[in-house]
Amino acid sequence: MADSQPLPIRRYKPIMIMGCTSGAGKSFLVTALCRHFANQGIRVAPFKAQNMSNNAAVTPEGLEIGRAQYVQALAARVTPEARMQPVLLKPQGDTHSQVVVLGRYDPVITATPWPARKPLLWDTVRESLRSLLRDFELVVIEGAGSPAEINLRSGDIVNMRVALEAGADVYLAADIDRGGAFAHLLGTFLCLEPHEQAVVKGFVLNKFRGDPALLGNAMDWLHQRTGVPTVAIVPMLDHRLPEEDDIAVLADRALLTDRQNSRSVRVAIIAYPYASNFDEFDPLLDEPGVSVSVVRERRSLDEFDAVILPGSKHTAASLRYLRSVGLAAEVSRAARHGVLIHGVCGGMQMLGHALRDPHGIEGGDIAGLGLLDVTTELASTKVTRQRAAHCVEVGAVEGYEIHHGITMAGPQARPHLSDGLGWQQDNVIGVYLHDLFKHTAYRCWWLGRLGWQGEAQDWHARLDAELDRVAREVASRWPGLAPLSV
Repeated sequence: MADSQPLPIRRYKPIMIMGCTSGAGKSFLVTALCRHFANQGIRVAPFKAQNMSNNAAVTPEGLEIGRAQYVQALAARVTPEARMQPVLLKPQGDTHSQVVVLGRYDPVITATPWPARKPLLWDTVRESLRSLLRDFELVVIEGAGSPAEINLRSGDIVNMRVALEAGADVYLAADIDRGGAFAHLLGTFLCLEPHEQAVVKGFVLNKFRGDPALLGNAMDWLHQRTGVPTVAIVPMLDHRLPEEDDIAVLADRALLTDRQNSRSVRVAIIAYPYASNFDEFDPLLDEPGVSVSVVRERRSLDEFDAVILPGSKHTAASLRYLRSVGLAAEVSRAARHGVLIHGVCGGMQMLGHALRDPHGIEGGDIAGLGLLDVTTELASTKVTRQRAAHCVEVGAVEGYEIHHGITMAGPQARPHLSDGLGWQQDNVIGVYLHDLFKHTAYRCWWLGRLGWQGEAQDWHARLDAELDRVAREVASRWPGLAPLSV
């Protein structure tokens, strides 16, 4: 008998979601589509050529990608990879961003002026895209910002150039909740070149509230002027998927939980500039009996049971902000009054005696808050890896590291996590390991210390169920949603 041959891989035409503006819901729609097609038995992968966010995840290979693409890979039920998001821009100021290429910081491109970056990055973007198209049956692509930003077209490596390279069907989404959606869709379409307009196969009205009948014949009006149909009207969905980079959304969700929990454990998250990876606190927001507040300006923190200092892309700048607005004094005061203070990564570094900066990474040495007997020195090499560790209180935990610092502990800081990943000193905890609150046993221990009584649900199971739910919701509003075979 002849050796059996592997079945040929099916191929579907790529789908690309673009938006009229940032915040139109591109990441959400791509996430929903990835789960929908995965549930249809299609081997699907997400792709976004370039993203700007300080919320990064670490792949199993120890490479950085944006949290949105990491979640999209989970939605597709595939392992997150750096090629799914080959270029990541991590803002360090109003005019400067660190450039991460295929999961690693690239100092040369970081130092290169923006107009000169395109020829340095396009080959990497194109090869990453082609490899996904080769290895998966379907690729669902996310644009960035808007393809109508004509001032940026010459350096485009993420919108129409990607769509044309992939041969994708493009769907243009507008946030109708903001108003002016039909003008946004028409104007965006008219800003495209004729050969670009030809690949736009449909419009999506996202975040709609109310009765679709109120839209009247607006979709017909738009169709007559563009030749493009409106293929979906997706309602404003109250979902629990991680947000990509908008701490304002976290604040809104936190305010809602605060209103819904009249008597509960109260947690404050300090929102300083360059705060990062704050989606790791989502499990706290969704736990019954826990209210979360996002604090930006000076206020007394004594009313809270715990105060969290999240990670930061620029720890020194965030610490200077805390001092300038008076929040540093309030954190120290709350610690003296017995409030649990919990710092993660950069937040942990702030709690120590000093942040030393021999390489000038963050502008020089700066004194810490002195609440934890540790001292950190910033290293030129960044650590990015998934880690398993032992927690003194709960046993085995897992998470990821993403930091420049090397931290040494003094005698007053006892180990909280193994392998130099976390310390505790009375009511102050500092850890390098991200995602601890997604670990059920750790979350129960931490909240129990605050007096919380409840039964926590598995966060990963909740997220998986939520991905299924939003996929069903979006697909039900998108008649005929199916990729085309090629």
